[in-house]
Amino acid sequence: MSLESVRAWLAAHAPDLPIIEVATSTATVAEAAGALGVEPARIAKTLAVRVNGEVFLLVARGDARLDNGKAKAAFGGRPRMLGPEETLALTGHPVGGVCPFGLASPLPVYCDVSLKGYATVFPAAGSLNSSVEVAPDRLAALVSRGWVDACRPPD
Repeated sequence: MSLESVRAWLAAHAPDLPIIEVATSTATVAEAAGALGVEPARIAKTLAVRVNGEVFLLVARGDARLDNGKAKAAFGGRPRMLGPEETLALTGHPVGGVCPFGLASPLPVYCDVSLKGYATVFPAAGSLNSSVEVAPDRLAALVSRGWVDACRPPD
């Protein structure tokens, strides 16, 4: 059902973005990078986060880590990752397929500035073997409340 909600959402909002379905898993950054033949940084991972009672999604480059200090500055509190069950219930997507498209519940979405270094990135598309290729600015325009600096790329 999750892939279908993404398919319907994209058909309505970005029909030019095809869903890429592969035979192998794209559930982790490493698996997605291998399956798509791109560097891990170009995988746009979607994190389900709670800060001060507000739940939102944060899309960041695949090899970046959520930085508590930056996230506190960006969102006004310490970030907490949601568990798999709560993430599935709120987004309609299983962990490993979480994306900002076709959500079960309306949630705020933010894009981390770590995505800006790439011409295109690959967020999941609602299942454990699907993705979409999209320019970061287009991704932000389609789903995001705006850009934030909440993650730390690898050293």
